[in-house]
Amino acid sequence: MKLDGFHGRAGFGTRPALIVVDMSVGFTDPGSPLHCDLEEVVGAIAQLLAASRAARYPVLYTTVAYDDAGKEAATVFIDKVPALLTLEAGSRWVEIDPRLAPLPGEPVVRKLFASAFYKTPLASLLAAQQVDGVIVTGASTSGCVRATAVDALQHGYRVVVPREAVGDRNLAAHEANLYDIDAKYGDVLALEDVLEHLGQFALAER
Repeated sequence: MKLDGFHGRAGFGTRPALIVVDMSVGFTDPGSPLHCDLEEVVGAIAQLLAASRAARYPVLYTTVAYDDAGKEAATVFIDKVPALLTLEAGSRWVEIDPRLAPLPGEPVVRKLFASAFYKTPLASLLAAQQVDGVIVTGASTSGCVRATAVDALQHGYRVVVPREAVGDRNLAAHEANLYDIDAKYGDVLALEDVLEHLGQFALAER
């Protein structure tokens, strides 16, 4: 259902960055209490990484990691979601899934809360690379992806979310949040449409 006055198209911007949200081992490994079923999402993000790199667009990652100071700062969040204590700074759980490993020069932004922007250097990193749009991928759709999409809009970025490149533990929450993002905050597009857009710029780079 689309309501009048909602679901406008914001587009990609002229220089979009790919943001890979929290695709750490703590979210992709079934042995973690934070695990989401992200096997297909990993494959979709791998395609977007290849396309973004070919187009020479910025790629940035986030990971949630708590040292003692971080645990204190995020006390209320951790009280609400005790499973977050799995994400101990320095542990394998906070490392990016090796199937999506960053290349040298691709920053991994540490965060303590849902949004990739909140109390992190992400906005400064994007500004330094003259980014005006973001392609938001990762997990979970109803948590960190949505929070990042909303904050990106509020920072003035055009937001695209490739449907196949985000995932959640709860399918109903996943679909509801994709609907809400598309209605108000960004363009939820099919993976093939995003890859086609990026491919045009990869050809231009050649």
